Amino acid sequence: MAAALAGGRPPVVLDVRWALGVTDGREQHRAGHVPGAVYVDLETELAAPPSAAAGRHPLPDPADLQAAARRWGVRADRPVVVYDAVGGTSAARAWWLLRWAGHEDVRILDGGLAAWRAAGHALDAGEVRPEPGDVVVTPGGMPVLDADGAAGLATSGVLLDARAGERYRGEVEPVDPRAGHVPGAVSAPTTDNLAADGTFLDPVALRARFAALGVVDPGREPGAARPTVGVYCGSGVTAAHEVAALATLGVDAALYAGSWSQWSNDPARPAAP
Repeated sequence: MAAALAGGRPPVVLDVRWALGVTDGREQHRAGHVPGAVYVDLETELAAPPSAAAGRHPLPDPADLQAAARRWGVRADRPVVVYDAVGGTSAARAWWLLRWAGHEDVRILDGGLAAWRAAGHALDAGEVRPEPGDVVVTPGGMPVLDADGAAGLATSGVLLDARAGERYRGEVEPVDPRAGHVPGAVSAPTTDNLAADGTFLDPVALRARFAALGVVDPGREPGAARPTVGVYCGSGVTAAHEVAALATLGVDAALYAGSWSQWSNDPARPAAP
């Protein structure tokens, strides 16, 4: 990314520092960020207001997302790189949304801010106010599931639950109203996509991980049918990281945007232990 920033067509860089229950992302950005990176507020810019009916991080209204992306300086003819300080698990939400919105050249900085610093690159401090962008949001660039679609995939394809294993098993539920998981879903914690340094596992290890979970890579197994794959998490944030991991292997997975926060608020939806 350092070479790209020094080139003639530098990417727009977005800082998406966020973690569940942590609200000081903007202060962290002001203290030190990749030069030129614009801070993006996940709670207010990458999601619509929460509700029991739609979940904790519903997809934003396209017009609101377009206005936000233009504030960030996103342009139709410029690539975008997103990063965070948690292995890409929050930055992937911006990656997914911008691709859903029709921007094809969006990437995640592998290893995030820690990798940037480990490579010896400097940070800047203070606010970043870019020139307004011109991106036009056209939803539909990434597949999306609703609750019925997620339920169907759990029996007809592969539905991956990207939350921590103890939440999948119903041992704890720190945020949502009911514990458990979508019946038929497979536990696949998104953090297991990462090495100890916060970078993605190498492609061989990732492919083996998802093959063990029932996700077939047709490029590696000629003649095998690719199952339909969907991913959910607590509220549609870390599941986007799993969609990104699958994308590196050529697997197009659908995101259940409402995720467990929507499912568990509907008493008509069963919860498996």
